[in-house]
Amino acid sequence: MARVVVVGSGIAGLVAALRAAERHEVTIVTKGTVAEGSTRYAQGGIAAAVFSDDSVASHVADTLRAGAGLNVLAAVEALCGDGPQRVRELIALGVAFDRDGTGLARGLEAAHSSARVLHAGGDATGAEIERALAHAIRGAGIRVVTDAFLRDVMVSDGAVSGVALQLADGTETVLDADAVILATGGWGQLYAHTTNPSIATGDGVAAAWRAGALLADLEFTQFHPTALRLPFGDGGSRTFLVSEAVRGEGAVLRNAKGERFMLDAHPDAELAPRDVVARAIAVEMAAQDGLPVVLDATALGADFLARRFPTIDAACRAAGIDWSREPVPVTPAAHYAMGGVATDVHGRTSVPGLYAVGEIACTGAHGANRLASNSLLEGLVFAHRAADAIDTPWADAPAWTEGPTVSAESMPPAASDSDVPFDRARLQQVLWAGAGLHRDRTGLERAARALAAMRLPEPGEDANLLQLGRLVVAAALSREESRGAHFRSDFPLPADAAPHHTVLAPLPAPTEVTVPC
Repeated sequence: MARVVVVGSGIAGLVAALRAAERHEVTIVTKGTVAEGSTRYAQGGIAAAVFSDDSVASHVADTLRAGAGLNVLAAVEALCGDGPQRVRELIALGVAFDRDGTGLARGLEAAHSSARVLHAGGDATGAEIERALAHAIRGAGIRVVTDAFLRDVMVSDGAVSGVALQLADGTETVLDADAVILATGGWGQLYAHTTNPSIATGDGVAAAWRAGALLADLEFTQFHPTALRLPFGDGGSRTFLVSEAVRGEGAVLRNAKGERFMLDAHPDAELAPRDVVARAIAVEMAAQDGLPVVLDATALGADFLARRFPTIDAACRAAGIDWSREPVPVTPAAHYAMGGVATDVHGRTSVPGLYAVGEIACTGAHGANRLASNSLLEGLVFAHRAADAIDTPWADAPAWTEGPTVSAESMPPAASDSDVPFDRARLQQVLWAGAGLHRDRTGLERAARALAAMRLPEPGEDANLLQLGRLVVAAALSREESRGAHFRSDFPLPADAAPHHTVLAPLPAPTEVTVPC
């Protein structure tokens, strides 16, 4: 029986813990409470080929098409092939997916060739999945450590030996482990506008990198096209997600003149891949002096909107908007990280004993652009696979990461003479301007200089964000082409050479962590 520590309590962490607990001693560590994290905010649903008129092959094809040539085929086949059975297991655990007169209800989302997206509570799919999984965790009697910040992954003799934690009272401790499964989510808080919760600071990715793990494809952050744009008194904006499923049901985007601009941007109009829609919105916003575009769902009617999208309906009405009568202002926002800790199809990283599952991981399943509603599926499928791999011999680093790597330290600019105190809001603006929807060398180098000038804070969320910000910019500078979610105006087309992954070399040696007893 192995000692397993699972860090994170979204769909990936809870599924990994439940599966691993069948054979091992499991402890879940979470930065807040079990209910916090990105999973609970997932609106659109979970995609799986569970209907008779759909197929795994079709789901694979759609995922590959969205990924812009950068998918790892084995990972896509695992994602789509395992998906139906894993979804059935969720139903057996008590997840109440919505139903209609024929059985499970399903929706159509962008870039899917079939209506295969299951949802719960209309637009509360993640919350329902989180509820059922948290209930199962309590029933299984799995130990949960809450309010615990992951300071570092411990490595001894080249393999994982545990995790170093900072507890809510400020004390530090170590949990010994034979296997560590990181399920800490993404890094949305790198950006000024994000749909992610405040805890999405990339802690697991940064800790894995310091422990010697390879990272891959960090330049690929997906920007959701439609986040609710409501100004605060201080000039900022809140970014509440308006699900892609709203466009799937027939809502359309309009500019300040009331014109539908997506008809000229892509043959699939509002249902084009997310990167296409997000960039088209950014272009329209620039042409109208930064004013947001609007999402027009008025044709769907008040009863339908309230029944199908109760969470969004309540948010709009709380903001004083009757979206059944008037369009809602929207803006792109950082939503999902396609890159992360490089893993194989069993969640294994390049550090023996260290697994990564969910948004923190880069399996290659999403390629350069994630297909809508594949994120919950990713956490579900690869968490299950990682838990099952604990008893198997350790493999080498994921084969798809072989080849030249990029060293963040070798990228421009040289170290700055200035020593600017770290400011999170400043970092978020730097990343939004220089490594956001539209990128070029000038902007990326400007961002790199600004980040190099910032003083590294004491270990914690801010230090992780600064380290990751520098790595994201380094990766984006190295990719001199436009592909999927990574668009560079100075290299507006995909490169002629075969698609390649950006693999970031780890630190020269894993960081030694000393924690007081």
